[in-house]
Amino acid sequence: MQTGAIDTPVIRFRDVYRTYEMGDQVLNALDGVDMDIQRNEYVAIVGASGSGKSTMMNIIGCLDRATNGDYLLNGTNVGEMSEAELARARNREIGFIFQSFNLLSRASALKNVMQPLVYRGVPGSERKRIAAEALGRVGLGERMDSRPNQLSGGQRQRVAIARALVGNPAILLADEPTGNLDSKTSQEIITLIDQLHKQGQTIIMVTHEPDIARHCERVIHLEDGKIYSDTTQRSKAR
Repeated sequence: MQTGAIDTPVIRFRDVYRTYEMGDQVLNALDGVDMDIQRNEYVAIVGASGSGKSTMMNIIGCLDRATNGDYLLNGTNVGEMSEAELARARNREIGFIFQSFNLLSRASALKNVMQPLVYRGVPGSERKRIAAEALGRVGLGERMDSRPNQLSGGQRQRVAIARALVGNPAILLADEPTGNLDSKTSQEIITLIDQLHKQGQTIIMVTHEPDIARHCERVIHLEDGKIYSDTTQRSKAR
C-alpha cells in the first residue's frame, strides 16, 4: 500500500534514538539516526551483534517505537500512531520474512499464506485465490496443501515469502532470511528475493553475511547505534 506521494521516501528517519535504561546506565541502541529509503530500493542493513540492526528492524517494522526523533512511513509519522494504527501498518504496509519462518505448524501452506488476509477481513474465496497466486509466484503452486513438516527448509521459507507478499506491502522486511538454510538453498532464496526486487518490490534485508549483502544495491553499516557508512554498489543480482 504505497500511500505516500510518489517522491516521498517510503522510510524516513530523522534523529531517531532508541534508548534503554539498564540500572543507572542508559544505552542508546540507536543514536541519532538519519536515513531515507526510497521506493523500489534494495537495501542491506549490516553490522556486528549489538550494532543496532535488530532495533532498527523492529522500529521500521512498527514492532517498537523510537524513544526520540521521527520515523515517517510513507509520509505518516509512526510516533503519532495509536496501537491499532500500528497493527494496521504492520498488516498492510510491511511484509515480514523471519529467519525461523514463523509458520503455523498445523496449517497448510495455503492457510499460512492466507493468514494476513484473514486479519484484513478479505472474503474466504478471495483469500484463497490471492494466496494461491502468491504461492505460485514463489514456485510452490503444487505444494499448497502441504504442512510445514512436509516441506524442506527452503520451501518453508518460500511459504513465508509468499505470506509476506500476499498483502502487496510497501516494504518487504527480511531478517536474516537465509540464517537457517544451507548454502545451496540460501542461494535459491536470495535469487528469489532478487527477482522480487526486479519486479519493483522495496526490500530491506538485515544480515550479518557479506555475501548476502552484496546482492543489494545499497548497504547501510551500523556501529554502536550510528550509521557508520551508507554505500551504493553494483549488486551481484544485476
